[in-house]
Amino acid sequence: MSAVSTSSGPRAAAPETPARRDAEATKAVILKAARHLLARHAHADITLKAVAERAGVSAPLILKYFGNKDALFARVMSFDTDADDLLDAPLADLGRHMVRHVLASQRERGADPLLRIAFAPLHGDHGEVLRANFRAQVTERLAGRLTGPDAGLRAELAVAGLLGLGVMYGIARGPHLRETGIDAIADRYGPVVQEQLTPGT
Repeated sequence: MSAVSTSSGPRAAAPETPARRDAEATKAVILKAARHLLARHAHADITLKAVAERAGVSAPLILKYFGNKDALFARVMSFDTDADDLLDAPLADLGRHMVRHVLASQRERGADPLLRIAFAPLHGDHGEVLRANFRAQVTERLAGRLTGPDAGLRAELAVAGLLGLGVMYGIARGPHLRETGIDAIADRYGPVVQEQLTPGT
């Protein structure tokens, strides 16, 4: 007869296992590969095989973790986690922080997650999902932090400035911009964005 525990106290959380950490790392690699492809190809033209090859995993592993292509790209088309990082600063310092975040994403990871919105026209009906997510998770969320009149317009103008910066840096590859340090650019461009967030301060 097997022993049965009668302890009624709270159970300690099990430590994270190496397998769990490996699974999360693999999911992150798959999502990064899918984002890369989504920024360059129409949704309909992207296959799980292409994602798997870029991620260095098997297509069945993608199915194991995400279920199917639509579920994978539902995650890819979300800006929620990216917005957490983008907006992670006090309002008074947010303009400079957002500029640094956009440039650091480009410089350190080779991609700016916000720029996925620029490719929405490539994706047909899925492009509208991308737009709706961007509005709800980025611009409307930012607007909710602002005070004073025209908060929605000001949030959109601030984000437009960031997208323009991202395009010039990562797509047009402006040589002067790319040769200048992130902090120097943030010192110049941060106040431009901040003026929309806290006008007149």
